[in-house]
Amino acid sequence: MVSVRDVAAAASVSVGTVSNVLNRPAKVSPATVERVMQAIAELGFVRNDAARQLRAGRSRSIGLVVLDVGNPFFAEVARGAEDRAAEEGMSVLLVNSDEREERQNAHLELFREQRVNGVLVTPSSDDLGPLERLQGGGIPVILVDREVAGDAFASVAVDDVEGGYLATAHLLAIGRRRLVFVGGPLSIRQVADRLEGARRAVAEVDGATLEVVETPALTVLSGRAAGERLRERPLDERPDAVFAANDLLAVGVLQAFSLLSGVRVPEDIALVGYDDIDFASATVVPLSSVRQPAHLIGYSAVDLLLKELDDPGGLHDRAVRFQPELVVRESTAG
Repeated sequence: MVSVRDVAAAASVSVGTVSNVLNRPAKVSPATVERVMQAIAELGFVRNDAARQLRAGRSRSIGLVVLDVGNPFFAEVARGAEDRAAEEGMSVLLVNSDEREERQNAHLELFREQRVNGVLVTPSSDDLGPLERLQGGGIPVILVDREVAGDAFASVAVDDVEGGYLATAHLLAIGRRRLVFVGGPLSIRQVADRLEGARRAVAEVDGATLEVVETPALTVLSGRAAGERLRERPLDERPDAVFAANDLLAVGVLQAFSLLSGVRVPEDIALVGYDDIDFASATVVPLSSVRQPAHLIGYSAVDLLLKELDDPGGLHDRAVRFQPELVVRESTAG
């Protein structure tokens, strides 16, 4: 069987150089890469990934834990992560916490047992103890769509407080004053941050009010249930605008308003969502939404993980933050 040493001898390079060509080709000159690859082709060398992983004590996999794999936003985050991982010959293991802390922690334990190279995670609560223990065991953790104070964790996120402010300020700018925030659970940090931004915008306008309708989940069904409760109110008790914590909730609210209820969007109640998933522009009344660069978030999270692996706690930026963008469509512009 052809070994790495055979390849090194044939290419007149060190074993370490062959390893770099196989694992980190960017560290080797193009001419040397070509020479090593030619030797590999001529000798018919096939590397034994299982043996290599056993020696290294790590797999070539990255764990990714998201709140809801059925949410198109997280699906696009995963696609971005896969694209960056593929560039390094790595794979992404995608799991769903279903917004439940116990399920998240079970996935983290599985990743620990599998000795993945690192974990990307959107935490389901503010209890980061399980993540600290994972990282303390030598597996780097990157927070995705979430950031925390201090330097305990590297993170890739969007400024959700600003996003909530943008959405609410837009509703106020078009003359709406009786606003409702639909979202939950509020224990999810992103939801709480978007609500904080909404409250800041409302506090700047005299006479404006903000009611909170908490939902059990960030799903279409939860949004529809919230919308049904709002439409059942007497006309003088209904809001004139709704800011939903994500687009799935906004779609559910829109369904409740549209089905035999006589609530017109945006004439009676304006509606803004969050995430700007592809479906937002294709609803019966296209949704205004706060856009997050989902693919770039996933891509950047893997890129940051690779930097952490190469230089733990190094000088690279360990808190990558993107700014949200308001996209105005017919649900507020009618």
